[in-house]
Amino acid sequence: MSRFFSEKYSNLVPYTPGEQPKERKYIKLNTNESPFPPSEIALKMAAEASKRLMLYPDPDCKELTAALADLLDVSTDEIVWTNGSDDVLNFAFMAFCDDEHPAIFPDITYGFYSVFAEANRIPYRVIPLKEDFSISIEDFKRQKGTVFIANPNAPTGIALTLEQIEDLLLSDPNRVVVIDEAYVDFGGESCVPLIKKYDNLLVTQTFSKSRSMAGARLGFAVGSKDLISDIHTLRYATNPYNINTMTMAAGIGVLRDEDYTRTNCAKIIENRAYISSELKKLGFEMTDSKANFIFVRHPAIHGEKLYLFLKENGILVRHFSKARISEYCRITIGSREEMDELLKKIQIILEELV
Repeated sequence: MSRFFSEKYSNLVPYTPGEQPKERKYIKLNTNESPFPPSEIALKMAAEASKRLMLYPDPDCKELTAALADLLDVSTDEIVWTNGSDDVLNFAFMAFCDDEHPAIFPDITYGFYSVFAEANRIPYRVIPLKEDFSISIEDFKRQKGTVFIANPNAPTGIALTLEQIEDLLLSDPNRVVVIDEAYVDFGGESCVPLIKKYDNLLVTQTFSKSRSMAGARLGFAVGSKDLISDIHTLRYATNPYNINTMTMAAGIGVLRDEDYTRTNCAKIIENRAYISSELKKLGFEMTDSKANFIFVRHPAIHGEKLYLFLKENGILVRHFSKARISEYCRITIGSREEMDELLKKIQIILEELV
């Protein structure tokens, strides 16, 4: 770092994104992207919008907001759009956490939560997952502060029920609970309807996974109009034109093609069941994932060794060095052809070990 870098960030450890190597062509199963291209309607609308790039985009995203409000059955003042869901999560840390309201999240979860807390100089507590990697709602109920839970969780893929989330919300109506639903479309149950009952609930989602728009950077939050107003205050204080014209148009196109999204989600769920079944036959153990990835380990091969072998053979998966999960790899669900190629490579390394 330079000698000008602020001392307040001297100990900040940034988030490490998944590999995006360019030196060769890989089957990418490491960053939970969709194997399917964006909707044709979205692509056409984005192309048409490119003709207006000399003008600023609509800071209120009126047409996009109206389309999502109709889909989710919420009011337009209960939605805020951001540059990916990471952006709105960061705003939530800024808006609802401070010395008196520390951030609270699981010890094994989305790695950006601790970075957001550190970057915003917010105190935080981590709550250990249970031995089976599930979240103990009772442990969170006993804590005071703003709660952040990915549901389904990452990298485990395990989902909480609406009853569990509602139990958490009821336990302390005077604190905000943020539910990160990045993977909810692959088998989880969205708690968006609960915003009508609980003014302390903020739900975040993304177009990166189920809607095939990871490269466009589009995320949103849904909550009571007062919570959303808080987020808007920070958005307008930083970058009111945070959704570019082409992304906004593509988002509208995606929402007009909901059948395409649902069909792709069904294919991914089917492929998840297929690869899970085949890997279990090979001796793999895994969590009950409701996401577009699986979290697996094999008693005969360490997670890092499996990751390195697959990378050498043209397949990228995600390995985490944290001790408690170092034996595991997180594998994105791709197309059936990609899953079959993964199986072939895994069979090779397992045969070498026997």
